[in-house]
Amino acid sequence: MLSIPSLRRRGTCVAMAAAFGALLAATPAMAAAKPNPDQACFKPDPRSKTTISYPGREGPYRIALVNGFAGNSWRIQMIQSLKAWAARPENAKDIKELKVVSTGTDVAAQIAAIDNFIAAGYDGIIFIAVNPTSFGPVIRRAEKAGTVLVPFDNVLDTDKVVIVNEPQVVFEEKKAQFVLDNMAEKKGKVLEIRGLPGNSVDRDRSVGMHNVFDNKPGLEVVTVVGNWDDGTVQKVVADAIKTHGNFAGFVTQHGATGLMNALIDTKHPKVPLGASGENGSLRMMAEGGWKSIARVQSPAMSAVAAKAAIALLKGHELPQLIGLEIPTIYSDDLKEGVNYWKDAPDNFQAGADIPACGVVLPLEELLKQKPDNT
Repeated sequence: MLSIPSLRRRGTCVAMAAAFGALLAATPAMAAAKPNPDQACFKPDPRSKTTISYPGREGPYRIALVNGFAGNSWRIQMIQSLKAWAARPENAKDIKELKVVSTGTDVAAQIAAIDNFIAAGYDGIIFIAVNPTSFGPVIRRAEKAGTVLVPFDNVLDTDKVVIVNEPQVVFEEKKAQFVLDNMAEKKGKVLEIRGLPGNSVDRDRSVGMHNVFDNKPGLEVVTVVGNWDDGTVQKVVADAIKTHGNFAGFVTQHGATGLMNALIDTKHPKVPLGASGENGSLRMMAEGGWKSIARVQSPAMSAVAAKAAIALLKGHELPQLIGLEIPTIYSDDLKEGVNYWKDAPDNFQAGADIPACGVVLPLEELLKQKPDNT
């Protein structure tokens, strides 16, 4: 049977389909793509213009996660989330094998790992891309081999595969707007704490931050790099305060526990914060009375990416760009035992569940899973 998966893309391949009409008429008919199996979960991002499907195949499936950077608590919880979700009986029945590897920040090493899984005959590979632009050739190799790729979190600048993410520019715009709206005076310096350089999330979040603060008279943005790591964030924030004095507001992509430790250690006056959702930072915000917004890049989207890969392997048609809702926690709503916990680890990412996708993972379930390469 002729296998041309790209002919099932909607919106961009009409001309190609017409050109191959005679050829397809002479071959056994490809089964029609199955509809989106979970429209509450697999909702198209507003920027999504197409849908993608592949010929369905029988499971269970061999699935791999190829993580890049592995040096912070978010990545640990991301791996634990995938393993916890995959261990549940209703999901385990579709998974013959789950393999996890972390390759570091070298894009060549990550692509080599993906190629190895393709060569080994894995059905689906989910991954957090080291950079957004280098994966075109491996996408083509995966399609030729019949391997489904689903990038998530740090994603790709492509419309050739299904992508799972939260809208990143909007993610940071709302945090920055909250900080601006809650400044006592609209003047002074605002500290932007960026993530890991070279990643699409860091790039897009910074765009959102500057969309709000650029060209505002009386305001200046100072930028430091925190690598999405609590210890690094704490150091660069403390150094920035020592160099520049007090700030009128702070917006950090991640590592908010490090931000809070730096603010407390330097006795910085209380100013509005645009933060992330680590448990320790939320506890310190609540106890200290800081005006804040925390938006959560859910580490559990690894489970949604695996769920999407399995749906594609079964022949379902999904939006090319799946846009997840962004969990958001305001300081006025902070409550112990509801959105932060005194007994949970400080680096635990609170508010990370994705109920629309059936991904609700209690802390005790996550802690049963090791984040090792297995």
